[in-house]
Amino acid sequence: MMKDMASSDLEDLCFHINAKISNIKKFLLLRDIGEDQCRKSIFQKIGNEVIIVHELLNKMETEIKEQEKLKNLLKEMQKAAERDQNEAQHLLEHIPPYLPKPTQNCIAVPTVKHEEQKKVVKNEHVKKPAKETKLIKEVALITTEEFESVPTYMKGRLTYDQINAVVQEINKAVVGKYKIMYQPLKSMSVPARNLYHRFTEEENKDTKGMFFIVEADIKEFTQLKLDKRFHSILNILRHCQRLREVRSSKLIRYVIC
Repeated sequence: MMKDMASSDLEDLCFHINAKISNIKKFLLLRDIGEDQCRKSIFQKIGNEVIIVHELLNKMETEIKEQEKLKNLLKEMQKAAERDQNEAQHLLEHIPPYLPKPTQNCIAVPTVKHEEQKKVVKNEHVKKPAKETKLIKEVALITTEEFESVPTYMKGRLTYDQINAVVQEINKAVVGKYKIMYQPLKSMSVPARNLYHRFTEEENKDTKGMFFIVEADIKEFTQLKLDKRFHSILNILRHCQRLREVRSSKLIRYVIC
């Protein structure tokens, strides 16, 4: 076995040496041909072509490198697009139940315009009262960016959804109050008329032309508990400039910003 391996190595060595000798012979032959005056012009042309080919190879190498850079850039863009797609899909599958209203935070309430009703003599037909629309300003829901900007000590364990849930309940109280305020007195029930008188008594010069509620309105129109958690949320809404307080005569008015 050892003799076979030695024989194989010797054959490989002989083949390598013979190949080198053959190359040397070719080089010597080409050198002799190159000294021939008749072939010098041909060799010069070949040399020029070799230079051109070399330049083309350099350009190709540069272009290949640029294409590799472009390929790597496209791969990064593809990865970024895939990440964005995954994030968008995640957001689509986890849309929060409470989102801020895009443009306005008012609702329209039709009200009856007080004017004398004209009678037609022949048919004794009563003209229908003209209607006008009044707006009720609501508290805009907070955005996720605003929620993130609220200091940690102020948020505590409160979540984004919990805060906006309270906002919606506050808006119920605002709408409930001002629907009564916009009704004609003659059409009101006794309880509604009592509420109307309370609403007007709670107004003062600092709330003129503004929409506001008090804690009694929250108790009247919602099921919210006016506990420590509720007042913590009010602090956050003041921080986010959704509400402001007007105090007088031992009454706190929460004005809609």
